Amino acid sequence: MSVEVIMPRMGETVDDGTVNSWYFNVGDRVEGGQPLLEIGTDKIDTEVPAPVSGVLREILVQAGETVDVGTVIALIDPA
Repeated sequence: MSVEVIMPRMGETVDDGTVNSWYFNVGDRVEGGQPLLEIGTDKIDTEVPAPVSGVLREILVQAGETVDVGTVIALIDPA
């Protein structure tokens, strides 16, 4: 079963974020805690770590897209 990567809340008043860039491609192996992507808000740009180790199965939000906090942005198959 895949693990969902969720758009995190980057502050109490921040309701959405923009994916600035992905550091990996679909099919790449990632390690839990390793920076997976960079997101930006009107307050800060920050790296989001992979929640688990595994293979990046699907990217659901492309670079340049803005989505609400809590949106599933990618799937990782744990391994």
